[in-house]
Amino acid sequence: MTITVLPNVDKNGCLETLEKMGVFFKENGIKAFLPETVCCSNFESIPEEDLFIKGDFIVTIGGDGTIIRYAKKAAEAKKPIIGINAGRIGYLANLEQSEYKLLSKLKTGEYTTEKRMMLKITVTDDSGKTNVYNALNDAVVTSGYIARIIDIYAGIENDSIHYRADGIIVSTPTGSTAYSLSAGGPVIDSSAQCICITPICSHSLSAKPIILGSDRSIRVNAFSKKKADIYLTVDGRKVAQVRQKTKIMIEKSDEYVELIRLNEKNFYSTLSMKFSDFSKQ
Repeated sequence: MTITVLPNVDKNGCLETLEKMGVFFKENGIKAFLPETVCCSNFESIPEEDLFIKGDFIVTIGGDGTIIRYAKKAAEAKKPIIGINAGRIGYLANLEQSEYKLLSKLKTGEYTTEKRMMLKITVTDDSGKTNVYNALNDAVVTSGYIARIIDIYAGIENDSIHYRADGIIVSTPTGSTAYSLSAGGPVIDSSAQCICITPICSHSLSAKPIILGSDRSIRVNAFSKKKADIYLTVDGRKVAQVRQKTKIMIEKSDEYVELIRLNEKNFYSTLSMKFSDFSKQ
């Protein structure tokens, strides 16, 4: 069995956990790979483009952002992935750093997997050039200026919804506990198959989040009467500037992320724990 480990070395305790994991893997006859930019005993460092080919399983060490970054590449390679939490929130991580020894269950087959839907975002610019992106969390159309209202039309079948707001968030169930939740969106069961549209600081008090079936396609157009810059962000990464003739199509992706579960921690227990942590802050 082989494991690819993708660490965010800037996270607290990450390097110490990595050293312990290296010793543990060697003792248990598990071959482990690291990116060539990271050096640690008992691991083989290889180029990043080979990591998703070599590893039977993908393990990340970091926050949810680290998992999201690599989960999409794991989905393309059809490899299951598990996160070890070294961040603050950790909705997606199944393990804490002290639980790394549970990774031995991957060798014995004592694990389950959970499929998470993704979004496919197709962007066509003024010249007709098209780019395609996948999102595990969300696609966000927003003004580049604070408190600068923009007009957004979300087309669904033959109808469209008009928002005057700072922006909109189109999220998966996984993304419902991220930016969408902060903007007043609902928490959605991670196993659900649906798409949520959440307005950001809408100018209308009647504008509320909308949940659509995963078979729906959403056409998004946006413009600013005050000529403010508008951007499309996919999973926290700015990917395109949105102009009046830019066409954005958002729909369910054919690809999915396969998250590994090694303990009894599920979506609801994690949610309850995280909400409890917030109430104590």
